[in-house]
Amino acid sequence: MPQSPRAALCPVATEEPAPDPYPYATPYPRRRSERGLALSLTLPGDPRSAAIGRDAITASLHAYALTPYIWPAVLVVSELVGVTSTMTPGQELYVSARQRDNALRIVVWDQHPRHSDPDAVTLCEARRRRALWLLAAVVDDWGGEWDVCDAMPPHAGTKSWVVLPR
Repeated sequence: MPQSPRAALCPVATEEPAPDPYPYATPYPRRRSERGLALSLTLPGDPRSAAIGRDAITASLHAYALTPYIWPAVLVVSELVGVTSTMTPGQELYVSARQRDNALRIVVWDQHPRHSDPDAVTLCEARRRRALWLLAAVVDDWGGEWDVCDAMPPHAGTKSWVVLPR
């Protein structure tokens, strides 16, 4: 796992201690919990909601002393919220972040309906995956996994998820 964004981008860069990029985001005492991080929030279906998601994940990771996850998790939430909000404009998004078993799992569920035409299903899925190219690169660099799938009944819509290992 890369130690800093700089090392992730350049394989020959030397590791230098970097200052905390989010020194202002520590309003709560840092603590470890036996249960781990459990964050859930509902956001408006608007690309500007990505900023709310970034702030919420940053503050939560700081509060649970999970600062190594901040850089990729902020990007993951930003990309997922930004793309899903354009797939279902004006409809609410559900964002969840859970830390269990030395991994951080981030899920964004949107209310995008399943298409009845198979060609539309293929086209829509291809567009969503193509829009998430940056997310795919970062998750791959961190040795994680990601995917997009239909939400399980009784829910409708689409679920996009990412798992980042410790």
